[in-house]
Amino acid sequence: MQPNTKALEYEDEIVWTEDIQRFDYVRQSLEPSVSTRRRPVAWRGAGRRVGYSVLRADAPSSDVPGRFVRRVFWIKEHDRSEQPNGTYKTTAPSEAVDPRTVAPRVWGELTERAWGAPLPGV
Repeated sequence: MQPNTKALEYEDEIVWTEDIQRFDYVRQSLEPSVSTRRRPVAWRGAGRRVGYSVLRADAPSSDVPGRFVRRVFWIKEHDRSEQPNGTYKTTAPSEAVDPRTVAPRVWGELTERAWGAPLPGV
């Protein structure tokens, strides 16, 4: 799923809080109401946060004043990095992207590495 590119337009950098070399994929999602442009994004979702985007100082607020849209990268306890022979041994969740394809202003991509096998329908 590609988001509206405006959501990524003001990204300045991606901060990884764990070594991405150990992940074939990470889950990527948008947090629509973050109260800061640059500090770590609080994560209250399932699993654990392994990275987040940082916005430029001139990034405008979202629809809510003082709130910003930022990307968060995360994994769940049953993802391949945690359970190599588990549910996602040769598949990946719908929000999965190869972290090596992630960059500021670039939505990550699902690759064969992330999928764990040749991509279906390719």
